Amino acid sequence: MASHAAAAGGRTSRAVLLTVTCLGQFMVLLDNTIVGAALPDMQQRLHTPLTGLQWIVDAYVLLVAMLLLSGGVFADRFGRKRVYLSGVAVFTAASAVCALAPSLGWLVVGRVLQGIGAAALAPASLALLVAAHPVPEERVKAIGLWAGLSGIGLAAGPVAGGVLTEAFGWPAAFLVNLPVGLVLLLVGLLRLEESRNPNAAAIDVPGTALSALAVGAATYGLIEGGARGWTSPVILGGFTAAVILGASFVAVEARRSAPMLPLRLFRQRLFTVSNTAMVVVGFALMGSSFFFSQFFVYVQGSSILRAGLQTLPLSLAMVIVSPYAGRLAARYGFRTVVTTGLALAGLGLLALGTVHADTGYGNVWWRLTAVGIGFALTLSPLTGAAVQAVSPQEGGLASGVSSTTRQIGAVLGVAVLGAVVRTRQSDGATLEAGLDTAFLLAGAVTVATAVLTGLRLTRSRPADVPAAPRHSTDPKAATDPNAAAVPDEKSAKIPD
Repeated sequence: MASHAAAAGGRTSRAVLLTVTCLGQFMVLLDNTIVGAALPDMQQRLHTPLTGLQWIVDAYVLLVAMLLLSGGVFADRFGRKRVYLSGVAVFTAASAVCALAPSLGWLVVGRVLQGIGAAALAPASLALLVAAHPVPEERVKAIGLWAGLSGIGLAAGPVAGGVLTEAFGWPAAFLVNLPVGLVLLLVGLLRLEESRNPNAAAIDVPGTALSALAVGAATYGLIEGGARGWTSPVILGGFTAAVILGASFVAVEARRSAPMLPLRLFRQRLFTVSNTAMVVVGFALMGSSFFFSQFFVYVQGSSILRAGLQTLPLSLAMVIVSPYAGRLAARYGFRTVVTTGLALAGLGLLALGTVHADTGYGNVWWRLTAVGIGFALTLSPLTGAAVQAVSPQEGGLASGVSSTTRQIGAVLGVAVLGAVVRTRQSDGATLEAGLDTAFLLAGAVTVATAVLTGLRLTRSRPADVPAAPRHSTDPKAATDPNAAAVPDEKSAKIPD
């Protein structure tokens, strides 16, 4: 009887753990898409130009991108429960700062804090789940549930953002995080158990700082260049600083015994090509998504609620198709699936570049669906390809690097495509023409990358590819469940 009671108690504890970790990850993923629906209302109420909206999005994504790998190391070294709850606390408090922000500056500060919280919360939630499921079969099932349940946040964001913003204004998009965060803190303090890895790697403070400053300086130049002038001293100084800081990052990482990003990994063609493609996925997906609600509201005259519903086909397609991407890669190989996905997404974006103010929604939704399906087919296989290029012991690191490169692409996508739209408008073009140019550019880059992967991505034999999506058990893994396919350690390494 005692053993049965203990087993029941263990199952209850794991159920609570799964609920807490899924809800935390759900909150992070929801924030990725809910803010996009609220951007038009933010622009009107805060009287901010396009550059302000870019900072609202990129301030968050930049911090997540730069701190994601370090967040996993922090969780291992200082305690997964402690880091997870600290991330939840910071994210929740930052959401309150965003909701109460009286100006654009305060809102950007809140978004920076949200990014810091998310970078701690996301990898720690996965690390907690992995530590509680030492049996591989149970661990795979738990991570699958974690990915599927939390991934609902991606699809729920546009609708929730539209409903809340339409009814209460843009602050509601952040206030929704407060009750969730408070519940997570209360339950987590009472029910979660602490765990850590005493042999965790040292934290690469110089590498983390230099990478954040380099990408931040480049982002500043790209976002502000259109407003201040591309040849102004401050913009040229920003780009110069980005180059110097980037070179310093490479030099420092090459000399460190335990760098956050081992540069030797990029000697593998499969690793380099897959991560290059992942940058483009982040660039095109996040960069184009930034403008969807603005297109429907400002160009086609939709309400904010209706615009949220109109963008739903893309996120739904990604949630539905993503779980099958790894299986397709297992059957047909990385190159075939990734090239097909990029080509489909690129063609969908090119088709969106031909949509106008009077185009009926019946001729728009399928274009969004094509983009969603295409990118869904690329995320897991690209991460799986990067993982296959390294040793089994470095699979978690490779998965984390793949997610980080996608986030960097997202930062650059919002900055570059925003600069394109602003430049077109400064030349006298309408917003519609500027958005069409941005979609066409994103589509062209994606199609070009499809050609690159078709020519350069190593052809994988079906036997070499994981039989099903396997999510990384390393806390450095991706912040979203669609980009964390990690093979079994017995999987063969694909040669260059």
